[in-house]
Amino acid sequence: MTALFALAASLLWGLADFGGGLLTRRAPALTVVVVSQSVAAVVLGAIVVATGGWSEIGPQLWFAVAAGLVGTVTILAFYKALALGPMGVVSPLCSLSVAVPVGVGLALGERPGMFQLGGIMAAVVGVALAGGPEVKGAPVQRRAIVLTLLAALGFGTVMALITEASTTVTGLFLALFVQRVTNVVVGGTALYVSVRRGSPALPEGGFPWRALPTLGFVGLADVAANGTYSVAAQNGPVTVAAVLASLFPVVTALAARMVLDERLRGIQAAGAGLALAGTLLLATG
Repeated sequence: MTALFALAASLLWGLADFGGGLLTRRAPALTVVVVSQSVAAVVLGAIVVATGGWSEIGPQLWFAVAAGLVGTVTILAFYKALALGPMGVVSPLCSLSVAVPVGVGLALGERPGMFQLGGIMAAVVGVALAGGPEVKGAPVQRRAIVLTLLAALGFGTVMALITEASTTVTGLFLALFVQRVTNVVVGGTALYVSVRRGSPALPEGGFPWRALPTLGFVGLADVAANGTYSVAAQNGPVTVAAVLASLFPVVTALAARMVLDERLRGIQAAGAGLALAGTLLLATG
């Protein structure tokens, strides 16, 4: 179950990141974050009401608030990095996020077996290679790398926090709702300040109504990824769940290849294959 849910999280995160990065090339990153997370918050609010999730209110929700605060900065930094691109290089670097939850798992006493340890090493190295060697050059590229490293730290922190925010399914819905409301409040405040300072809140053509389904998908896919990762981490070793969930950059890179025709170099393809081999070792170890 841990492997299945963690891989589902990586697929959903990868698609959400691709969609968010693509939208940020057409609209301000803050607008993309606020609108996508608002859609997710509305849907989650309805689910919480329908499932009676309010009964799960407790001090553990502060972890969800913290995840929302960190997550807003994280998503914003990552979307800006993806907009600077190329996605096939930026996204795999975010695999460094796995260091945070894996570190938490090791601190809690988890000790992976020989096959799992080999799978962890193969997956992490594979995802890093999938980014290719193009990590230096123009100032824009260096800025993208700095933003990506910031996002990696944030993603890892969110993964660790959201796992602690609930212990039941209904509690998970409530925790995700609180996280999204926090995202919207923080992002909305930042957007308001940005507009007051003269920055545009919308692209030149006005609100991107045609992009609303994509914005909704980005928000909901991100929520679903957080949820499936939380289930994976609570039902198995955090070290395994974190590494498998961290494969999302490969999904983003492949989506960029298929949709944007960003071509993978030989070393990137080899990295993707190594990541897949690591996944198989983790799943069977």
